[in-house]
Amino acid sequence: MSKIVHPYAHRLIILRDWKSRWFADPKKYIAYLKGDVLIRQYLEKKLRGMYISTIEIERSRKATRFIIKTSRPGLIIGRSGEGVTKLKEEILKKMDYLKLGRPEDFKLEVMEVANPEADAAIVAYMIAEGLEKRMPYRRVIKTIIEKVMTARGVEGARVVLSGRLGGADIARTEELKRGSIPLQTFRADIDFKRERATLSYGTIGIKVWIYRGKIFRKNNE
Repeated sequence: MSKIVHPYAHRLIILRDWKSRWFADPKKYIAYLKGDVLIRQYLEKKLRGMYISTIEIERSRKATRFIIKTSRPGLIIGRSGEGVTKLKEEILKKMDYLKLGRPEDFKLEVMEVANPEADAAIVAYMIAEGLEKRMPYRRVIKTIIEKVMTARGVEGARVVLSGRLGGADIARTEELKRGSIPLQTFRADIDFKRERATLSYGTIGIKVWIYRGKIFRKNNE
């Protein structure tokens, strides 16, 4: 039986916070959880190509706040904030369509990721983008992993591709690793993301691990 754990879930509360933060009475719990999952899936699909890192959701009794972290905020915000206004209306329409109920006070915030090469979600999308442009997969992962290793604070990186690589008839797995990735160390700040590249001959799975050094209590303070 496999003993692999998800690097994000493994460090919850110790280093990471939940991506959805709210309290609900037992009657509303199912509705809130369903809403968070469906809206997050909708936004990930809609904003694909805009270098999204994470989508966080905060709820209080009356207010709901969506925080979108991206390395290119200008693509979402648009000219004089038109993009954010439009996206806000589309999210509320989607909530009505899914019968989730509109919040009284709805806020949408776009935050910039300062160091995108050290963010696993953005790096995974960059690899998927390269593969979808029909670039050679070995060159794609080699150039991106070198970029990642030159980023500030990165001590190790690992990329795994699996599927019909290069259009081969038999699916296989290709891996490239630089530096160290201590997966079992709780204080190790490891960012992880799964992504898919959709090609004409099939789907290629991408996994990215980025190790950003150890975090001690003094660092947090």
